Amino acid sequence: MQRKRKIFNDPVYGFVSVPEGLLLEIIDHPYFQRLRRIRQVGMAHYVYPGALHTRFHHALGALHLMQQAIEVLRSKGVEITDEEAEAVCAAILLHDVGHGPYSHALEHNLVDVHHEALSLMFMQALDQQFNGRLALAIQIFTDQHPKHFLHQLVSGQLDMDRMDYLNRDSFFTGVSEGVIGYDRIIKMLAVHDGELVVEEKGIYSIEKFLIARRLMYWQVYLHKTNVSAEQMVVHLLRRARQLALRGAALEASEALRWFLYRSPDSPPAPDELLRYFARLDDVDVAASIKAWCFHDDPMLALLATGLIERRLFRLEWRSVPVEADYIAQLQEAARQEYGQWGPQLIFTGASSNRAYDPSTEKINILFKSGRVLSIDECSDVPLYTQTVTKYFVCYPKNIRPATT
Repeated sequence: MQRKRKIFNDPVYGFVSVPEGLLLEIIDHPYFQRLRRIRQVGMAHYVYPGALHTRFHHALGALHLMQQAIEVLRSKGVEITDEEAEAVCAAILLHDVGHGPYSHALEHNLVDVHHEALSLMFMQALDQQFNGRLALAIQIFTDQHPKHFLHQLVSGQLDMDRMDYLNRDSFFTGVSEGVIGYDRIIKMLAVHDGELVVEEKGIYSIEKFLIARRLMYWQVYLHKTNVSAEQMVVHLLRRARQLALRGAALEASEALRWFLYRSPDSPPAPDELLRYFARLDDVDVAASIKAWCFHDDPMLALLATGLIERRLFRLEWRSVPVEADYIAQLQEAARQEYGQWGPQLIFTGASSNRAYDPSTEKINILFKSGRVLSIDECSDVPLYTQTVTKYFVCYPKNIRPATT
């Protein structure tokens, strides 16, 4: 007897069908529903106003693509049991459940745990609540399952996570350079010697996929306005934490307050961390940013007001580290404008991107002859395997460095 299914209408793929049972129980759980309140691309809406889609959208889209991939592989004789199919779908649904508000702004500022580790913590907590029904999904997620290709579908060079976020982020930002032939790539997937491969006919779609990934990083994810806004959020939260540890009063939700005021000398117990993190989303941070516009601390108020009113800092990209003299000039100009705390408004850093990294895991092409070659061995277009690092300095637009 076929199980009843629930239909979600997705703007990118149309109808996404989810069978009743474990997958629907995951979607209905508060841990997963929280993803409705976490934007997928952080601050990108400051550049692309339509980029307001959520990680809930993304997880459902990745599930839809996983269902297609399972169907394609089974049609080619790959053995995937019903239990494995359900488990790999559960793993892709939950792969981002550990993400915090405002993209990666909280990581290493308020939360000292990587989002992938938090996702695993959520999965383990859910496994207890679901009486062990997520055990197989956790094995796949952590690459402990003997069928390695299932893990590759969740976390690999051609995983359903990347396939969806490139396609979805391109759709909602309107950046057409990110459009990929996801349907053709999925139809060209196969398994050879236990590893995920792409049939020879899909090589051009893979080339397009890698180029699109590179373009999306520099045009969307690392767009200078997006990075500027993210840096302002990072330093805003960093400043709020400094003030909190000094005992200053800060308007914040109970969940955010726990992260701001907790002692750095006593790491939280995992269950306590998870309990408060599960209650934290974009709404908490957005409400505090609005409130902090009127805080007595001038630096906190300046950053908060800049984010609320979209008075963002100027960001300059460089191909080499920013000169110390230039940073010193900016700091002096900020001191003259804002007083002794002004130099703290000069942010520096770097961002790196590598469209394809064959040293970690290769994208392998399966030829009709049975021969297998990595994409970088058989492609005649540049695949950008080198790491590109750019350096930035970020500062208020109303200051200017001294002329030299």
